[in-house]
Amino acid sequence: MADYNQLVVLDRIRRARTGVSRVELAVATGLSAQTISNAVRRLLERGFVVEGDRLIRGRGKPRTMLLLRAESGYALGCHIDPVALTFALVDLSGRTVDQSVMDTPAGPEAVVAALAVEVARMRERNGLALADVIGLGVAVPGPLDADGGRVVHPPWLEGWGSVPLLDLVTAATGLPTQVEKDVTAALAAELWQRHHDLEGTALFAYLGFGIGFALAHRGEVLTGSSQNAGEVGHIIVDADGPQCACGDRGCLGVSISLEYLVGRAVDAGVLPPGTARATPRELDCGMAALAAAAVAGDEAAVEILRRAARRVARGIMIVANLLDADRVVIGGANAERLAPYLDAAAAAEFATRATMRELHAVGFDGSAVGSWVGAVGAASLVLDEAFTPKAASLVLDEAFTPKAASLAHG
Repeated sequence: MADYNQLVVLDRIRRARTGVSRVELAVATGLSAQTISNAVRRLLERGFVVEGDRLIRGRGKPRTMLLLRAESGYALGCHIDPVALTFALVDLSGRTVDQSVMDTPAGPEAVVAALAVEVARMRERNGLALADVIGLGVAVPGPLDADGGRVVHPPWLEGWGSVPLLDLVTAATGLPTQVEKDVTAALAAELWQRHHDLEGTALFAYLGFGIGFALAHRGEVLTGSSQNAGEVGHIIVDADGPQCACGDRGCLGVSISLEYLVGRAVDAGVLPPGTARATPRELDCGMAALAAAAVAGDEAAVEILRRAARRVARGIMIVANLLDADRVVIGGANAERLAPYLDAAAAAEFATRATMRELHAVGFDGSAVGSWVGAVGAASLVLDEAFTPKAASLVLDEAFTPKAASLAHG
Protein backbone atom coordinates (compact mmCIF):
# COMPACT_ATOMS: atom_id res chain seq x y z
CA MET A 1 0.00 0.00 0.00
CA ALA A 2 2.90 2.36 0.74
CA ASP A 3 4.23 1.88 -2.81
CA TYR A 4 0.76 2.51 -4.24
CA ASN A 5 0.41 5.74 -2.26
CA GLN A 6 3.86 6.77 -3.45
CA LEU A 7 2.71 6.34 -7.04
CA VAL A 8 -0.44 8.35 -6.34
CA VAL A 9 1.68 11.21 -5.04
CA LEU A 10 4.16 11.03 -7.90
CA ASP A 11 1.32 11.01 -10.44
CA ARG A 12 -0.17 14.16 -8.93
CA ILE A 13 3.19 15.91 -8.94
CA ARG A 14 3.72 14.91 -12.58
CA ARG A 15 0.37 16.31 -13.61
CA ALA A 16 0.93 19.63 -11.78
CA ARG A 17 3.34 21.11 -14.29
CA THR A 18 3.96 24.30 -12.30
CA GLY A 19 4.41 22.46 -9.01
CA VAL A 20 2.24 21.41 -6.09
CA SER A 21 2.66 21.69 -2.33
CA ARG A 22 2.35 18.94 0.27
CA VAL A 23 -0.85 20.53 1.57
CA GLU A 24 -2.35 20.58 -1.93
CA LEU A 25 -1.34 16.93 -2.41
CA ALA A 26 -3.21 15.95 0.74
CA VAL A 27 -6.34 17.74 -0.45
CA ALA A 28 -6.14 16.29 -3.97
CA THR A 29 -5.43 12.67 -2.96
CA GLY A 30 -7.29 12.35 0.35
CA LEU A 31 -4.15 10.90 1.95
CA SER A 32 -3.08 11.96 5.42
CA ALA A 33 -0.38 14.57 5.96
CA GLN A 34 1.92 11.90 7.39
CA THR A 35 1.41 9.61 4.40
CA ILE A 36 2.14 12.50 2.04
CA SER A 37 5.26 13.41 4.02
CA ASN A 38 6.58 9.84 3.91
CA ALA A 39 5.87 9.43 0.19
CA VAL A 40 7.47 12.77 -0.71
CA ARG A 41 10.54 11.97 1.38
CA ARG A 42 11.07 8.70 -0.51
CA LEU A 43 10.54 10.38 -3.87
CA LEU A 44 13.07 13.10 -2.99
CA GLU A 45 15.60 10.50 -1.83
CA ARG A 46 15.25 8.55 -5.05
CA GLY A 47 15.56 11.62 -7.23
CA PHE A 48 12.15 11.50 -8.90
CA VAL A 49 11.07 14.81 -7.34
CA VAL A 50 12.79 18.07 -6.43
CA GLU A 51 11.78 20.96 -4.21
CA GLY A 52 11.18 24.29 -5.90
CA ASP A 53 10.32 27.78 -4.73
CA ARG A 54 8.43 28.63 -1.58
CA LEU A 55 5.17 30.30 -2.54
CA ILE A 56 2.29 31.90 -0.68
CA ARG A 57 -1.08 30.50 -1.75
CA GLY A 58 -3.93 31.86 0.32
CA ARG A 59 -3.52 32.23 4.06
CA GLY A 60 -0.75 30.67 6.10
CA LYS A 61 2.97 30.30 5.78
CA PRO A 62 4.73 29.85 2.42
CA ARG A 63 4.56 26.34 0.96
CA THR A 64 7.44 24.55 -0.74
CA MET A 65 6.48 23.50 -4.25
CA LEU A 66 7.31 19.99 -5.45
CA LEU A 67 8.29 19.40 -9.07
CA LEU A 68 8.88 16.30 -11.17
CA ARG A 69 12.54 15.70 -12.06
CA ALA A 70 11.93 14.75 -15.67
CA GLU A 71 15.48 13.55 -16.35
CA SER A 72 15.25 10.93 -13.59
CA GLY A 73 13.95 8.35 -16.03
CA TYR A 74 13.65 7.69 -19.77
CA ALA A 75 11.68 5.29 -21.93
CA LEU A 76 12.16 4.25 -25.55
CA GLY A 77 9.38 3.49 -28.01
CA CYS A 78 9.20 1.95 -31.48
CA HIS A 79 6.15 1.75 -33.74
CA ILE A 80 6.28 -1.03 -36.33
CA ASP A 81 4.10 0.06 -39.24
CA PRO A 82 3.87 -1.65 -42.66
CA VAL A 83 5.55 1.41 -44.21
CA ALA A 84 7.85 2.90 -41.56
CA LEU A 85 9.56 2.23 -38.25
CA THR A 86 9.33 5.28 -35.99
CA PHE A 87 11.32 5.70 -32.77
CA ALA A 88 10.96 8.04 -29.81
CA LEU A 89 12.87 8.68 -26.60
CA VAL A 90 10.80 10.35 -23.86
CA ASP A 91 11.65 11.54 -20.36
CA LEU A 92 9.61 10.97 -17.23
CA SER A 93 7.34 13.93 -18.00
CA GLY A 94 6.43 12.39 -21.35
CA ARG A 95 8.39 15.00 -23.32
CA THR A 96 9.96 13.68 -26.52
CA VAL A 97 13.73 14.03 -26.27
CA ASP A 98 14.70 12.36 -29.56
CA GLN A 99 12.99 10.73 -32.52
CA SER A 100 13.83 9.05 -35.82
CA VAL A 101 12.18 7.20 -38.70
CA MET A 102 13.21 4.63 -41.32
CA ASP A 103 11.58 2.42 -43.95
CA THR A 104 10.25 -0.88 -42.60
CA PRO A 105 12.55 -3.75 -43.64
CA ALA A 106 11.06 -6.94 -45.06
CA GLY A 107 10.44 -9.70 -42.52
CA PRO A 108 10.47 -9.83 -38.72
CA GLU A 109 14.15 -10.75 -38.37
CA ALA A 110 15.25 -7.70 -40.36
CA VAL A 111 12.86 -5.46 -38.40
CA VAL A 112 14.18 -6.66 -35.04
CA ALA A 113 17.79 -6.19 -36.18
CA ALA A 114 17.09 -2.64 -37.41
CA LEU A 115 15.17 -1.86 -34.23
CA ALA A 116 18.05 -2.99 -32.01
CA VAL A 117 20.59 -0.92 -33.94
CA GLU A 118 18.46 2.24 -33.80
CA VAL A 119 17.63 1.83 -30.10
CA ALA A 120 21.35 1.51 -29.27
CA ARG A 121 22.17 4.49 -31.50
CA MET A 122 19.49 6.61 -29.83
CA ARG A 123 20.78 5.73 -26.36
CA GLU A 124 24.35 6.56 -27.30
CA ARG A 125 23.36 9.79 -29.03
CA ASN A 126 21.73 10.97 -25.81
CA GLY A 127 24.43 9.68 -23.47
CA LEU A 128 22.22 7.08 -21.78
CA ALA A 129 23.40 3.78 -20.32
CA LEU A 130 21.10 0.77 -20.23
CA ALA A 131 20.37 1.50 -16.56
CA ASP A 132 19.12 4.99 -17.46
CA VAL A 133 16.31 3.53 -19.59
CA ILE A 134 13.27 2.21 -17.74
CA GLY A 135 12.27 0.07 -20.69
CA LEU A 136 11.35 -0.21 -24.36
CA GLY A 137 7.82 -0.24 -25.71
CA VAL A 138 7.00 -1.70 -29.12
CA ALA A 139 3.71 -0.80 -30.80
CA VAL A 140 2.43 -3.08 -33.56
CA PRO A 141 -0.77 -3.70 -35.52
CA GLY A 142 -2.98 -6.24 -33.76
CA PRO A 143 -4.07 -8.81 -32.98
CA LEU A 144 -1.64 -9.89 -30.26
CA ASP A 145 -1.08 -12.91 -28.08
CA ALA A 146 -0.32 -10.71 -25.08
CA ASP A 147 0.62 -13.54 -22.71
CA GLY A 148 3.21 -14.90 -25.12
CA GLY A 149 4.30 -11.55 -26.52
CA ARG A 150 3.48 -12.77 -30.01
CA VAL A 151 2.26 -10.85 -33.05
CA VAL A 152 -0.41 -12.91 -34.82
CA HIS A 153 -0.96 -12.36 -38.55
CA PRO A 154 -0.92 -8.54 -38.55
CA PRO A 155 -2.38 -7.08 -41.76
CA TRP A 156 0.07 -5.92 -44.42
CA LEU A 157 3.15 -7.29 -42.64
CA GLU A 158 4.24 -10.17 -44.86
CA GLY A 159 5.93 -13.10 -43.11
CA TRP A 160 4.57 -12.16 -39.67
CA GLY A 161 2.37 -15.22 -39.16
CA SER A 162 3.15 -15.79 -35.48
CA VAL A 163 6.23 -13.95 -34.30
CA PRO A 164 7.55 -14.07 -30.67
CA LEU A 165 8.34 -10.38 -30.87
CA LEU A 166 8.71 -9.77 -27.12
CA ASP A 167 11.43 -12.41 -26.72
CA LEU A 168 13.22 -11.38 -29.92
CA VAL A 169 13.36 -7.67 -29.03
CA THR A 170 14.33 -8.27 -25.40
CA ALA A 171 17.21 -10.50 -26.47
CA ALA A 172 18.35 -8.08 -29.19
CA THR A 173 18.27 -4.89 -27.08
CA GLY A 174 18.93 -6.02 -23.51
CA LEU A 175 16.06 -3.80 -22.35
CA PRO A 176 12.88 -4.71 -20.47
CA THR A 177 10.32 -4.73 -23.28
CA GLN A 178 6.56 -4.37 -23.65
CA VAL A 179 4.63 -5.20 -26.83
CA GLU A 180 1.25 -3.59 -27.35
CA LYS A 181 -1.25 -2.77 -30.08
CA ASP A 182 -0.51 0.53 -31.82
CA VAL A 183 -3.92 2.02 -31.03
CA THR A 184 -3.53 1.23 -27.32
CA ALA A 185 -0.08 2.80 -27.38
CA ALA A 186 -1.48 5.88 -29.11
CA LEU A 187 -4.03 6.40 -26.35
CA ALA A 188 -1.30 6.04 -23.72
CA ALA A 189 0.59 8.86 -25.46
CA GLU A 190 -2.46 11.10 -25.30
CA LEU A 191 -2.96 10.37 -21.60
CA TRP A 192 0.64 11.27 -20.78
CA GLN A 193 0.62 14.40 -22.94
CA ARG A 194 -2.81 15.73 -21.96
CA HIS A 195 -2.58 14.97 -18.24
CA HIS A 196 -6.03 15.76 -16.71
CA ASP A 197 -7.62 16.50 -20.08
CA LEU A 198 -8.87 12.91 -20.59
CA GLU A 199 -10.25 12.10 -17.15
CA GLY A 200 -13.67 10.78 -18.18
CA THR A 201 -14.29 7.96 -20.68
CA ALA A 202 -12.07 8.58 -23.69
CA LEU A 203 -11.81 6.84 -27.05
CA PHE A 204 -8.88 6.93 -29.44
CA ALA A 205 -9.68 6.10 -33.07
CA TYR A 206 -6.53 5.07 -34.92
CA LEU A 207 -6.60 5.43 -38.71
CA GLY A 208 -3.85 3.55 -40.49
CA PHE A 209 -4.38 0.96 -43.19
CA GLY A 210 -7.68 0.28 -41.44
CA ILE A 211 -9.19 1.47 -38.16
CA GLY A 212 -9.01 0.44 -34.51
CA PHE A 213 -10.15 1.87 -31.18
CA ALA A 214 -8.71 2.12 -27.69
CA LEU A 215 -10.56 3.02 -24.49
CA ALA A 216 -9.54 4.72 -21.26
CA HIS A 217 -11.63 5.42 -18.18
CA ARG A 218 -10.46 7.94 -15.59
CA GLY A 219 -6.99 7.97 -17.06
CA GLU A 220 -6.49 4.20 -17.17
CA VAL A 221 -6.30 2.30 -20.46
CA LEU A 222 -8.67 -0.68 -20.62
CA THR A 223 -7.54 -3.43 -22.98
CA GLY A 224 -9.93 -6.36 -22.57
CA SER A 225 -9.39 -9.96 -21.52
CA SER A 226 -6.74 -10.66 -24.18
CA GLN A 227 -5.55 -7.05 -24.62
CA ASN A 228 -7.21 -6.89 -28.03
CA ALA A 229 -10.15 -4.60 -27.27
CA GLY A 230 -11.11 -2.16 -30.01
CA GLU A 231 -11.25 -4.43 -33.06
CA VAL A 232 -14.23 -2.78 -34.78
CA GLY A 233 -13.62 -3.69 -38.42
CA HIS A 234 -16.92 -5.55 -38.80
CA ILE A 235 -19.27 -2.88 -37.47
CA ILE A 236 -21.60 -2.10 -40.38
CA VAL A 237 -21.60 1.63 -41.13
CA ASP A 238 -23.12 1.71 -44.63
CA ALA A 239 -25.56 -0.90 -45.92
CA ASP A 240 -24.65 0.15 -49.47
CA GLY A 241 -20.93 -0.04 -48.83
CA PRO A 242 -18.36 -2.42 -50.32
CA GLN A 243 -18.47 -6.18 -49.92
CA CYS A 244 -16.45 -7.43 -46.96
CA ALA A 245 -14.64 -10.79 -46.75
CA CYS A 246 -16.99 -11.70 -43.87
CA GLY A 247 -19.94 -11.73 -46.29
CA ASP A 248 -21.60 -8.49 -45.17
CA ARG A 249 -21.59 -5.14 -46.93
CA GLY A 250 -20.38 -1.84 -45.54
CA CYS A 251 -18.19 -3.10 -42.69
CA LEU A 252 -16.14 -0.23 -41.27
CA GLY A 253 -12.75 -1.84 -41.84
CA VAL A 254 -13.14 -2.48 -45.56
CA SER A 255 -15.10 0.73 -46.16
CA ILE A 256 -12.22 2.99 -45.12
CA SER A 257 -9.24 0.76 -45.92
CA LEU A 258 -6.47 2.21 -48.10
CA GLU A 259 -6.93 -0.68 -50.51
CA TYR A 260 -10.58 0.24 -51.06
CA LEU A 261 -10.10 4.04 -51.15
CA VAL A 262 -7.22 3.93 -53.63
CA GLY A 263 -9.22 1.47 -55.75
CA ARG A 264 -12.18 3.88 -55.75
CA ALA A 265 -9.85 6.71 -56.79
CA VAL A 266 -8.62 4.65 -59.75
CA ASP A 267 -12.18 3.71 -60.76
CA ALA A 268 -13.28 7.36 -60.57
CA GLY A 269 -10.38 8.55 -62.73
CA VAL A 270 -8.74 10.51 -59.90
CA LEU A 271 -5.67 8.28 -60.18
CA PRO A 272 -4.29 6.70 -63.38
CA PRO A 273 -5.47 3.16 -64.24
CA GLY A 274 -1.94 1.81 -63.80
CA THR A 275 -1.52 3.15 -60.26
CA ALA A 276 0.56 0.62 -58.31
CA ARG A 277 -1.24 -0.67 -55.21
CA ALA A 278 0.11 -4.12 -54.44
CA THR A 279 2.31 -3.22 -51.45
CA PRO A 280 1.79 -1.10 -48.32
CA ARG A 281 4.11 1.62 -49.62
CA GLU A 282 2.33 1.74 -52.98
CA LEU A 283 -1.05 2.01 -51.24
CA ASP A 284 0.26 4.75 -48.97
CA CYS A 285 1.56 6.68 -51.99
CA GLY A 286 -1.80 6.22 -53.74
CA MET A 287 -3.65 7.52 -50.69
CA ALA A 288 -1.34 10.53 -50.51
CA ALA A 289 -2.05 11.25 -54.17
CA LEU A 290 -5.82 10.96 -53.56
CA ALA A 291 -5.61 13.42 -50.64
CA ALA A 292 -3.51 15.82 -52.74
CA ALA A 293 -6.08 15.68 -55.54
CA ALA A 294 -8.83 16.56 -53.07
CA VAL A 295 -6.84 19.52 -51.75
CA ALA A 296 -6.37 20.67 -55.36
CA GLY A 297 -10.15 20.70 -55.83
CA ASP A 298 -10.85 17.43 -57.66
CA GLU A 299 -14.55 16.91 -56.90
CA ALA A 300 -14.41 13.12 -57.30
CA ALA A 301 -11.49 12.93 -54.85
CA VAL A 302 -13.31 15.15 -52.36
CA GLU A 303 -16.43 12.97 -52.53
CA ILE A 304 -14.40 9.77 -51.93
CA LEU A 305 -12.85 11.25 -48.80
CA ARG A 306 -16.11 12.79 -47.60
CA ARG A 307 -17.84 9.42 -47.86
CA ALA A 308 -14.97 7.77 -46.00
CA ALA A 309 -15.18 10.44 -43.29
CA ARG A 310 -18.92 9.85 -42.90
CA ARG A 311 -18.31 6.13 -42.44
CA VAL A 312 -15.55 6.76 -39.89
CA ALA A 313 -17.81 9.19 -38.02
CA ARG A 314 -20.65 6.63 -38.00
CA GLY A 315 -18.34 4.00 -36.53
CA ILE A 316 -17.04 6.41 -33.89
CA MET A 317 -20.61 7.37 -32.95
CA ILE A 318 -21.64 3.72 -32.54
CA VAL A 319 -18.68 2.93 -30.26
CA ALA A 320 -19.05 6.19 -28.31
CA ASN A 321 -22.74 5.42 -27.69
CA LEU A 322 -21.93 1.88 -26.56
CA LEU A 323 -19.34 3.06 -24.04
CA ASP A 324 -20.90 6.42 -23.08
CA ALA A 325 -17.70 8.23 -24.02
CA ASP A 326 -17.35 11.94 -23.44
CA ARG A 327 -14.18 12.47 -25.48
CA VAL A 328 -12.92 11.13 -28.81
CA VAL A 329 -9.41 11.64 -30.12
CA ILE A 330 -8.46 10.65 -33.66
CA GLY A 331 -4.98 10.05 -34.97
CA GLY A 332 -2.73 7.68 -36.87
CA ALA A 333 -0.87 7.63 -40.15
CA ASN A 334 -3.99 8.24 -42.25
CA ALA A 335 -5.87 10.61 -39.95
CA GLU A 336 -4.50 13.86 -41.38
CA ARG A 337 -5.74 12.98 -44.86
CA LEU A 338 -9.32 12.64 -43.63
CA ALA A 339 -9.12 15.45 -41.07
CA PRO A 340 -10.57 18.18 -43.36
CA TYR A 341 -13.79 16.17 -43.70
CA LEU A 342 -14.10 14.50 -40.30
CA ASP A 343 -15.16 17.47 -38.18
CA ALA A 344 -18.32 18.12 -40.20
CA ALA A 345 -19.11 14.41 -40.49
CA ALA A 346 -18.68 13.84 -36.74
CA ALA A 347 -20.74 16.92 -35.86
CA ALA A 348 -23.61 15.65 -38.00
CA GLU A 349 -23.48 12.13 -36.53
CA PHE A 350 -23.34 13.22 -32.90
CA ALA A 351 -26.01 15.90 -33.35
CA THR A 352 -28.58 13.34 -34.48
CA ARG A 353 -27.47 9.91 -33.22
CA ALA A 354 -25.58 10.44 -29.95
CA THR A 355 -27.85 8.79 -27.36
CA MET A 356 -26.45 10.86 -24.47
CA ARG A 357 -26.47 14.21 -26.29
CA GLU A 358 -29.06 15.67 -23.89
CA LEU A 359 -26.90 14.71 -20.89
CA HIS A 360 -23.39 15.55 -22.05
CA ALA A 361 -21.47 16.62 -25.12
CA VAL A 362 -18.83 14.45 -26.75
CA GLY A 363 -15.56 16.26 -27.43
CA PHE A 364 -13.89 15.43 -30.73
CA ASP A 365 -10.37 16.47 -31.68
CA GLY A 366 -7.08 15.39 -33.20
CA SER A 367 -4.04 13.84 -31.60
CA ALA A 368 -1.87 16.06 -29.40
CA VAL A 369 1.17 14.05 -30.54
CA GLY A 370 0.59 13.90 -34.29
CA SER A 371 2.28 11.46 -36.64
CA TRP A 372 4.66 10.22 -33.91
CA VAL A 373 1.82 9.03 -31.69
CA GLY A 374 2.61 5.31 -32.14
CA ALA A 375 6.26 5.55 -31.08
CA VAL A 376 5.64 8.11 -28.34
CA GLY A 377 2.77 5.95 -27.16
CA ALA A 378 4.94 2.84 -27.01
CA ALA A 379 7.37 4.71 -24.76
CA SER A 380 4.46 6.13 -22.74
CA LEU A 381 3.23 2.59 -22.04
CA VAL A 382 6.54 1.90 -20.29
CA LEU A 383 6.07 4.99 -18.12
CA ASP A 384 2.44 4.08 -17.49
CA GLU A 385 3.36 0.58 -16.34
CA ALA A 386 6.06 1.86 -13.99
CA PHE A 387 4.55 5.05 -12.63
CA THR A 388 0.75 5.15 -12.95
CA PRO A 389 -1.17 4.03 -9.84
CA LYS A 390 -3.66 1.32 -10.76
CA ALA A 391 -6.33 0.21 -8.34
CA ALA A 392 -6.17 -3.30 -9.85
CA SER A 393 -2.75 -3.73 -8.25
CA LEU A 394 -4.46 -3.76 -4.83
CA VAL A 395 -6.97 -6.51 -5.69
CA LEU A 396 -6.90 -9.62 -3.50
CA ASP A 397 -8.17 -13.09 -4.27
CA GLU A 398 -7.19 -16.64 -3.40
CA ALA A 399 -5.08 -17.14 -6.52
CA PHE A 400 -3.33 -13.79 -6.37
CA THR A 401 -0.59 -12.56 -4.09
CA PRO A 402 -1.12 -8.80 -3.63
CA LYS A 403 1.68 -6.64 -4.85
CA ALA A 404 1.32 -2.93 -5.29
CA ALA A 405 2.90 -1.27 -8.30
CA SER A 406 6.53 -0.44 -7.57
CA LEU A 407 8.71 2.38 -8.82
CA ALA A 408 11.25 1.63 -11.49
CA HIS A 409 14.72 0.65 -10.21
CA GLY A 410 13.09 0.10 -6.80
